[in-house]
Amino acid sequence: MTREELKNRTMRLPLPPATPHVEPHDDAGPCTPRSDLTTDIWDGLLPVVPHLKPPGNPTMLRLIAYDIADPKRWRHVHDTCEDFGVRVQYSLFECWLEDDRFRLLWDKLNRFIDPKQDRLAAYSLDAATARRREFAGDSMLATQPVVCYIV
Repeated sequence: MTREELKNRTMRLPLPPATPHVEPHDDAGPCTPRSDLTTDIWDGLLPVVPHLKPPGNPTMLRLIAYDIADPKRWRHVHDTCEDFGVRVQYSLFECWLEDDRFRLLWDKLNRFIDPKQDRLAAYSLDAATARRREFAGDSMLATQPVVCYIV
């Protein structure tokens, strides 16, 4: 798809009513609108190409579960997971991470475990699936992603 086709498919905000710019004048002649201001004021503000991903929501909910045999390795895995997310059960963490941050976490965790004795699992949930989580019990903690828009 060409850039022009994408531009035509982009949803635009309604334009404000056109008001011609009037040059200051002296009292000798009439005011005349400037004809060189034919570009739309919104053209420089709106993106020409629509977003391939929805803006503001590049993160996914990553559930990290582990079963570590050695207390020292368990402490390393636990502390690393706390740096990236929130503990919701004894060996289960919820982490709202983008792909690159998740890769960083996963690589760190794999350095600490012994594959013959320990188990480590990660489950990725998109935002729609994460909203359909169900909880029971008073002490169950549910996390929500933090989304900030800077305008």
